[in-house]
Amino acid sequence: MPRFAANLSMMYPDLPFLARFEAAAKDGFKAVEYLFPYAFAADELSARLRGNGLQQVLFNTPSGGLDSASFTQAWETGSRGTACVPGREAEFRIGFEQALIYAEALNCPRIHAMVGLRADGASPDAAAVADATLISNLQWAAAQAAKAGRDVLVEPINTRSVPGFHLNRQDHAHRIVQAVGATNVKVQMDLFHCQIVEGDLTAKIAQYLPTGRVGHFQIAEVPDRHEPGTGEVNWTHIFQTIDKVSAECGWDGWIGCEYNPADASAGGTSRGLGWLQSYL
Repeated sequence: MPRFAANLSMMYPDLPFLARFEAAAKDGFKAVEYLFPYAFAADELSARLRGNGLQQVLFNTPSGGLDSASFTQAWETGSRGTACVPGREAEFRIGFEQALIYAEALNCPRIHAMVGLRADGASPDAAAVADATLISNLQWAAAQAAKAGRDVLVEPINTRSVPGFHLNRQDHAHRIVQAVGATNVKVQMDLFHCQIVEGDLTAKIAQYLPTGRVGHFQIAEVPDRHEPGTGEVNWTHIFQTIDKVSAECGWDGWIGCEYNPADASAGGTSRGLGWLQSYL
C-alpha cells in the first residue's frame, strides 16, 4: 500500500512545530517531511525523529539567502527558490550545501531544490535562460548530492498557487531532469499541482512513475488544499493506481501529505485522518 509522510509545515497547525513530530507518530505516521529545517538545530530535529520512531524523507533547500537569518527572510519576502534564476547561483550553492549538512544529520535521502520564479517574465528568451540556469545548477547539485548518497528533486507548481513559478508541468520537469543527465535528479510529483494544471492524474502516474524519474509524491485535495475526501479527486482510485504501477515498476517511495487540514482547531488534523486509516 502507499506509504504516507506527514507534512509538519502544514499539518497540526495548532501545535508548536517541534510538538508536531509526536502528534504525527501518535496518529500512525512513520515518516515526515516539511518545508525547511534551518530555524532549528539539526541535533534537536534528529532527536525528535529518533524519539518518535520517525523517518525524515524530504525537505527543501532554502528559497534564497546566504545564511540562516536571510533564509527565513527570503521566504517571507516572496522568494520561491533560486535554481532557475540567473545571477543567484551563489545563493543556490550556499543553500544547497546547507541542505546537505542537514540531510546528513537527519538521514534524509531527498532534497527538494526549489526552482524559483522566472526572473524576467514569461517570454521564450526568459524561459530558455531559466532552463539553462536550472540545468547547470542541478548538474552541480547532483554531483555534490551523489557524494552523500542523496537525491535532488524538482517540483512543478501550479501558477495559481505560485504565479510566475518556472516549472508548472510534468513534461517540462522531466525534460529538465533528462537534460541534467544524473540518475539522482528526479521529479517531485505533487498531485495537487498536477490536477490543477493538467488533470488526467491516472495517465500521468502511469506515464511517469515507470521512468524511474519520479522521486516522491505529494498530495492535497483540489481545489482548497485540504485533506483527501474534501474535494474533487477520487483518491481511492489514485492510491490504487500508485499501488498498481509501483508493483509493476518497483517504485517504493513515499507520499507526502502536504495539505492544510480543513479543521485547524486543536486536534483537527487528527480528526481529519479518517481517509488514512485503511492505509496504516
